[in-house]
Amino acid sequence: MVRCGKAMGRALAGQRRALVFLEGELGAGKTTLCRGILAALGHNGAVKSPTYTLVEPYDLGKYRLYHFDLYRMSDPEELEYMGIRDYLEDEQSARGNYCVVEWPERGTGILPAADIAVRIAVAGNGRRLLLESCTPIGDNLLAALDISRGQESQGE
Repeated sequence: MVRCGKAMGRALAGQRRALVFLEGELGAGKTTLCRGILAALGHNGAVKSPTYTLVEPYDLGKYRLYHFDLYRMSDPEELEYMGIRDYLEDEQSARGNYCVVEWPERGTGILPAADIAVRIAVAGNGRRLLLESCTPIGDNLLAALDISRGQESQGE
């Protein structure tokens, strides 16, 4: 999962902005995938799931990544109160701005469509990932990852 996340992070670095949804059951590896993305963008510290804080910002100089975990959110309207649009529309000059959202289904009706959605399923000792592009930015990410629409990736 970290290796896949690093590949995604390298692909993100080529984009000005991106909204990434991470979907999967508890323990599927969503935070681990985010850890790999952050490592590729230059983060060397710990990465914890922002389950209780809802969002963990990472200022990485050239990049800014907001890691959301909506698991404990009870109402999508809470995203409006926390200023989700400010995170999504953060237009820092000459910086990449990325939002990675775990449990995005809990923000239905408030969150816009993802650029790319990653569905993670446990497959034995490994994971099966399905990446779905939802926008031209997502298409660019898939192209950078050299993955065609609907292609699955499996690994241990």
